[in-house]
Amino acid sequence: MSHNATLLRPMRPHTAAVPHQTTATSLPAAGKDPFTLFAEKMAAQGLSHQLITLFHSYYEEILRNHTGMIADADILPVGREDLPCISSLAQYAARGRAEAAHAVVIKLNGGLGTGMGMTYAKSLIPVRNGLTFLEIIVHQTEALQSTLGAQIPLALMNSFSTDEDTRASLQAMQATHVLPYCFTQHKFPKVDRATLLPAAYPENPELEWNPPGHGDLFSALALSGVLDALLRQGRRYAFISNSDNLGATLDPRLLGYIAAEGIPFLMEVAPRTVSDRKGGHLARTASGGLVLRELAQCPPEDLDKFQNIERYGLFNTNNIWIDLRTLREHIRRHGLLRLPMILNPKTVNPRDMHSPKVYQVESAMGSAISCFPGARAVRTSRERFLPVKSCSDLLAVMSDCFVMKRDATLLPNPARLLPPIVIELDKAHFGTIEGLEAHFPHGTPSLAACRSLTVQGDVTFGADITVVGDVVIRNYSPLPVRLPAGMRIDHDILIEE
Repeated sequence: MSHNATLLRPMRPHTAAVPHQTTATSLPAAGKDPFTLFAEKMAAQGLSHQLITLFHSYYEEILRNHTGMIADADILPVGREDLPCISSLAQYAARGRAEAAHAVVIKLNGGLGTGMGMTYAKSLIPVRNGLTFLEIIVHQTEALQSTLGAQIPLALMNSFSTDEDTRASLQAMQATHVLPYCFTQHKFPKVDRATLLPAAYPENPELEWNPPGHGDLFSALALSGVLDALLRQGRRYAFISNSDNLGATLDPRLLGYIAAEGIPFLMEVAPRTVSDRKGGHLARTASGGLVLRELAQCPPEDLDKFQNIERYGLFNTNNIWIDLRTLREHIRRHGLLRLPMILNPKTVNPRDMHSPKVYQVESAMGSAISCFPGARAVRTSRERFLPVKSCSDLLAVMSDCFVMKRDATLLPNPARLLPPIVIELDKAHFGTIEGLEAHFPHGTPSLAACRSLTVQGDVTFGADITVVGDVVIRNYSPLPVRLPAGMRIDHDILIEE
């Protein structure tokens, strides 16, 4: 590990248990502002006054019955032809290479992958050649430094659930040239829907809190001290993406574009397909500014229009570029970045639908596009958007549908002359990492010539299987089925009871 590298420790909130004299049905003392209960609860957890003030502004919206919804009547579609395409920005690449010494790569690393049956950081899943997402990200950063001839730091926004595991993994890696800055996402108290007071759940007090969404990145950067540390190093431009998206790397064309054009905030968007109907889409306000609308911000009566990929044809890839000087100046003048609120109705215990109903106050990182005058969007290559949200996604990324270059960049296999593969795996058998590994004990089958694969029932794949075209495999019997090694599957397989 480099002796001159610096690993910044976040200012950790105090994690002692909060006394439960305050409950969801408690009323504040006479004359006492109801928000005082939230302020006291947050302060007891070591959360800063600035963050409490930010949460207060969202709470006031709740009291005014604001839901954070964005009605279709208030926005306009953005045409694909209205935005530049990344392929048209080659003239900015030289400027981008010159600005590399002023850049930083930031990864959102707060996900546990609970939807994949995980209890540890999703970025620690082995993906290719025995390497985890995190190891590949480190290798990508090392290769980027070598290619651009500049020291480009890596920063990770962990959650309290992923921080310890991530730090231990980084320490074990002993990366020679990359030692990331680590800072931690904050948490917000859940709001009881019946009383609009702090939710209480004595059975598990940790469930009284929720992550504020990846929109917390800007507050976490500032309050952890990492923003100021990066600026002192001369870092001005940040490229931000999800740690499970191995297609998202720092591109000199986009770096040069924001530097040359003085763009404070840039969002990479991609054409929506049927599978992207639930993803947040780009739109314009009546005044011409750009805005991001997430599914949770869409009124029920506008859902059909939200999912109309012809009307709203561009979705947010969550690949974001931001001028850190502009961010710092905004915070100095106006306080922490006040993003549009997403009010998520949940139960305090997400696994118990009979537990008290709560609101979770959240925000989306991409919604900051409406906060910076002069913010822009660019149509990006689909190759820069390879998210892994399920075991089906993971199987695709692990397979020969993709190849890994020497610089650890993951790209679609050039020998694959087909659209992106569609994989649907039975969640009962393949929905967890353990289930996926158990049913593919010899690794993934060859899918380079496969358009779509659907597997239902208890099916285990033998070694060296090749799947071709559109294939459906259904095991209707109560007994497990093992496909023999060396099979070439180019037709549907149905196993009857």
